[in-house]
Amino acid sequence: MQEIKTVLTPIDFSDNAAKITRSAAYVAGTFNAALHFVFVVQNFEDYSGFFVPPVSMPNLEEKIFESAQQRMDGFLEENKKVLDGYGVTRVTSKVLAGDVGEEILAYAEEIGCNLIIMGTHGYKGLERIMFGSVADQVVKTACCPVLTINPYREECEGGR
Repeated sequence: MQEIKTVLTPIDFSDNAAKITRSAAYVAGTFNAALHFVFVVQNFEDYSGFFVPPVSMPNLEEKIFESAQQRMDGFLEENKKVLDGYGVTRVTSKVLAGDVGEEILAYAEEIGCNLIIMGTHGYKGLERIMFGSVADQVVKTACCPVLTINPYREECEGGR
């Protein structure tokens, strides 16, 4: 396995994102690696035939993209103490648009990622199922090792 210099962590802003962030910060801090957070806005072109939005599709996508960037900025601010606490000094964030799994994989290759750390589940309900399938896709096709974290399992004490 190659040296871990770049860690990528996809987030979905769910309650589980904080737990995944702690794990990613721990690993990035331990290896003095750069930590990249990415959020992918689902591609809306697939759904354009289902409804007629009150604003044009490009304007809707732009508004959602702007909102996602604001959420990302807020997320990083909320987790600043965690990142600092683990000694993570190189943090980058990116909001992408498209197919979630494909965008995560493409971005991992683009940044020369050495390790992807992601949750096995995101939001509850349909989104939880979708994010689980994204994790499956990433594990099977990533250009580097993938560490998955089940946010619903309690952390074991003393290796139990």
